[in-house]
Amino acid sequence: MPPISVLDLSPVAAGSTESQALRDTIELARHADRLGYERYWLAEHHGGAMVASSSPELMIGQVAAATEGIRVGSGGVMLPNHSPLRVAEQFKVLSALFGDRIDLGIGRAPGTDQMTAYALRRSREAMAANDLPEQLGELLAFAGVRPWPDGHAFSHVRAAPFEAPLPPIYLLGSSDYSARLAASAGLGFAFAGQINPELAVDALRLYRDEFQPSELFAEPYAIVSHAVVVAEDDETADRLAAPSRVAFRRLRAGRPTALPTVEDALAEEGPQHRPPGRPGRMIVGSPITVRDRIDELMTRSGADELMAMTNVHDAGDRRRSYELLAEAYALEPRAGGVPA
Repeated sequence: MPPISVLDLSPVAAGSTESQALRDTIELARHADRLGYERYWLAEHHGGAMVASSSPELMIGQVAAATEGIRVGSGGVMLPNHSPLRVAEQFKVLSALFGDRIDLGIGRAPGTDQMTAYALRRSREAMAANDLPEQLGELLAFAGVRPWPDGHAFSHVRAAPFEAPLPPIYLLGSSDYSARLAASAGLGFAFAGQINPELAVDALRLYRDEFQPSELFAEPYAIVSHAVVVAEDDETADRLAAPSRVAFRRLRAGRPTALPTVEDALAEEGPQHRPPGRPGRMIVGSPITVRDRIDELMTRSGADELMAMTNVHDAGDRRRSYELLAEAYALEPRAGGVPA
């Protein structure tokens, strides 16, 4: 039975606030910890009305302090938005505080629109650069994991705290580029099936086929993330998924909004909400329906772990979805936990 984990974008519900979305994240993390989920990853997005997850490194510390056994990490830090030295220091600090419970997931997309990305990176040259392999090499060298090239200007710079290790690194992506880079660098790989479901199976197989063992990962380790909504029956789950479907279409149309209510979403999308013949961006249904679809995806892709992202309007419905998914996979609940 595969490990099951949580990807959280801190979704913002219409009628609520971004601050409440962050507080909901802390409560959901406690819930996921008690339910027995493997890990809890926080995303990096900027300037969007639909999600409040702009600072995963800060939220990781909050979530790790509020939980006890679940691994906590970034899904991910968008490395081109940051200095590799700063990322290395942030995650070594988290590792020093929380031990072997921290993961470092790294992505290359800006996680926002072009103007916001420009504001983050502060130069047009940085906007045009396609140097993720070089940035990744710097990150590993700053942390002392891999050597600097001879004569490199930064060769005497080390990330503090010096004795704290860099957490396990997973490269995130939704294309074969990321799969090849993760494989050649000997890193873990997490594929964003909620973004590009059509390519998930091929990319994950490519990663396994081309993986080169490293001092970080002796064997390939593949995670597939996917949007998942579970309810007591298929019809209820389909209704609860309507706000996410509508919010995604609005985002693609260039008008991002908070997640609408179920009633407003159903009214907006009408009776025909699924383009025929296109693989769904969400796995939606009862526990049996969802488990069957997830098992098929895991078998076809060879992924080691599923990471479920659930964006629904009501925080209670979101917690219930994760409860039902945990029951479907008979996750082992954790005793104790950090009280609210």
